[in-house]
Amino acid sequence: MNRDATLSWVLGVAAVAVGYVQWGWQGVVLATTLVVFWMLLQFGRALRAMRDAAAAPVGSVPSAVMLHSKLRQGLRLPQVLRLTGSLGRRVTVEPETFEWADTSGAVVRTEWQDGRLARWDLVRPADAVEEPPAGAPPA
Repeated sequence: MNRDATLSWVLGVAAVAVGYVQWGWQGVVLATTLVVFWMLLQFGRALRAMRDAAAAPVGSVPSAVMLHSKLRQGLRLPQVLRLTGSLGRRVTVEPETFEWADTSGAVVRTEWQDGRLARWDLVRPADAVEEPPAGAPPA
């Protein structure tokens, strides 16, 4: 279990304990109600992020360069889905790798460990070699 999950459980148990000490069984009911409400809020946020991402084409972003600049280590998948606005295209299972591309062909490839963003890189398409027009002096 990761640190955030452990902290959440400790805070939930502490809320129930404080409720019991302060107001008895009514405090336990109040604390339990607040914990369940908080869990429903988090679940709703996750569902909203998934619904919004599922409505867009898989693996596409408006600008791969902008996405690359906004990524940071440790982000969770719902946070990245909010940045991209779409579900990523799975590249490999082990290590878990997803990628997003824009219309120019630039691709952001992300690697995930334990549900968090571990590494990412930006792959740009090779710049086309421009041929000088006929009769133009050489460069």
